[in-house]
Amino acid sequence: MEATAGSTTGMFQPESISSSLAAAPEPPEPEVSPPAVEPALPLHRIPRWLVRLELFLRVMLRMYIGLAVCYAPWSHAFWDQNPVFTQFPTLSIYAASGAVRGIVSGLGLLNLWIAFRDALRRPGR
Repeated sequence: MEATAGSTTGMFQPESISSSLAAAPEPPEPEVSPPAVEPALPLHRIPRWLVRLELFLRVMLRMYIGLAVCYAPWSHAFWDQNPVFTQFPTLSIYAASGAVRGIVSGLGLLNLWIAFRDALRRPGR
């Protein structure tokens, strides 16, 4: 006897729900109690000397980076004899351009401006 398309001879598909398993009753949900109110923690203020020290260090770091970035493109030892530029001659051509040197120096001046602005800002802001 041949199986035809649409016949179910020899095929068995189990039921999705077994009749031998009894449905277990759902456990009762626990009662939800209101959340406990925790006492407010006291706010700790950052000491004024620590805020000023952090500001001083931030300003000094930005000034140092700004001066270094302003000076680097015009330094013969750092810019013209840079190992990265000697390894990649095409990059060296672009780096030797006055416009590229000016842009890099401008980024250094921007860093200096940010440092001075931070140094002159009022502590309340």
